[in-house]
Amino acid sequence: MPLPNQHEGATVSPAMEWIYQPWSSLSVETLYAIMALRQRVFTVEQRCPYLDADGADPKAVHLWCLGPSGALSAYARLFGPGVKYPECSIGRVVTAPEVRGTGLGRALVAESLARLDAAYGPRAAVRISAQAHLEAFYGAFGFVGEGETYLEDDILHREMVRR
Repeated sequence: MPLPNQHEGATVSPAMEWIYQPWSSLSVETLYAIMALRQRVFTVEQRCPYLDADGADPKAVHLWCLGPSGALSAYARLFGPGVKYPECSIGRVVTAPEVRGTGLGRALVAESLARLDAAYGPRAAVRISAQAHLEAFYGAFGFVGEGETYLEDDILHREMVRR
């Protein structure tokens, strides 16, 4: 599936490559790069000590993007319905600090939704646990907040659903 480069605000290079693999296909090197990016952003940058290895990775399909230099630039894990929520789900959505502001985060979410739609039908229902300050970002993709905000790992979150 080509990189969705036409989303509003996207300035990412079409040379970037998306890779989509189940847990069983991940190489040790790939898994290390994924975990390093997640820890770099979620644990170190956001100063949020939490157990990243939560047991859900083997149940996910992993989507990531390699930049022109070959470095891991963006990542998300995708779940089918009934794994995390009754709906499909996207989690651990992350971009490397050096590519922020390029539209890659928007491209990552668009690609994640396109992959879920391809696997589970057009406009598959998707539920996420979004950091509350990103509600407008996810709202641009059709997500609507549900319920109250809640603290998760000392960061305000809110469940959001795209129906």
